Amino acid sequence: MTEDSRSFLNRRSMLTLGAGAAAALVASGGVAEAGQSGAPNDAALARSLPGGFRSEYAQVDGVRLHYVAGGRGEPLILLPGWPETWWQYRAIMPELAKRYRVIAVDLRGMGGSGKPQGGYDKKTMARDIFGLLRTLGHRQAHIAGHDIGAMVAFAFAANHPEATKTVTLMDVSHPDESLYQLPMLAPPGQPVNVWWFAFNQVATLPEQLLAGRSRFLVDWMFDHLAADPASIAARDRAIYAAAYDRPDAIRAGNGWYQAFGQDIEDQKAYAKIAAPMLGLGSEFNYDYLAAVLPSKAADVRVRKIAGSGHFVAEERPRAVIGELLTFLG
Repeated sequence: MTEDSRSFLNRRSMLTLGAGAAAALVASGGVAEAGQSGAPNDAALARSLPGGFRSEYAQVDGVRLHYVAGGRGEPLILLPGWPETWWQYRAIMPELAKRYRVIAVDLRGMGGSGKPQGGYDKKTMARDIFGLLRTLGHRQAHIAGHDIGAMVAFAFAANHPEATKTVTLMDVSHPDESLYQLPMLAPPGQPVNVWWFAFNQVATLPEQLLAGRSRFLVDWMFDHLAADPASIAARDRAIYAAAYDRPDAIRAGNGWYQAFGQDIEDQKAYAKIAAPMLGLGSEFNYDYLAAVLPSKAADVRVRKIAGSGHFVAEERPRAVIGELLTFLG
């Protein structure tokens, strides 16, 4: 770890915010053709990756889902988080595709996927992924997610155990009642709080403030939650900003947070996850995952991604690849 990384982690450790902080943290046709944002479309991005990746769409229970698939072998589904898209896995997809059929999916409301008015609870979003798996002709898959995607991956394993070979949660677990304990103000000496949890609960105003200006939010998130902000380059940030710049995309992303209350209630009925579970924790959230995940699944291992902030697959892709290949077998 560099001296800058140590300084960053000492300055911005989120662990004192408690379990809730750790738990969080375009229209349906896809990212627009290169325009004012300069962002390429999904098809071009997929073709740019080694491994024969292609951008595709499927209609699942009335929702159009966008996904990028490549490689051969057992299916491995990758689910992204906020404020990102499937592109967050660009650095790990080619290597994983040497062993697996890698399928990176834009969640309901994200990137090239449809943005309906509802259905943003994680149980419904997991059902989307289950439907996609069946549409693609697979009965079982490894499933891995980061941030919001980790919440959906957990819900997938809880609600579709017969379809879950393994489940990997990157830096986040499923919403639970600890979210209700989040402070409105950061405690003294703790400079970061999860202000976006409250901001994304507000109806209408985020669209008015952020439409056409999402790059400001994207930059803030990476600059403050990554140990190595330079690992997410300007081009990648432009791609994410383009995906969230439209009012419907902002509204849909907010919907993932506005459904947390329902997610908390749904989790109360879940049995322990039966599938093997891997938790990959950043310097921020490793301790939280190590403490909490053993109570949520029967077969759990938790690994620290040393030197990484929240965006583990982008900040330390080689470490994430190594942990996944060891776990998945």
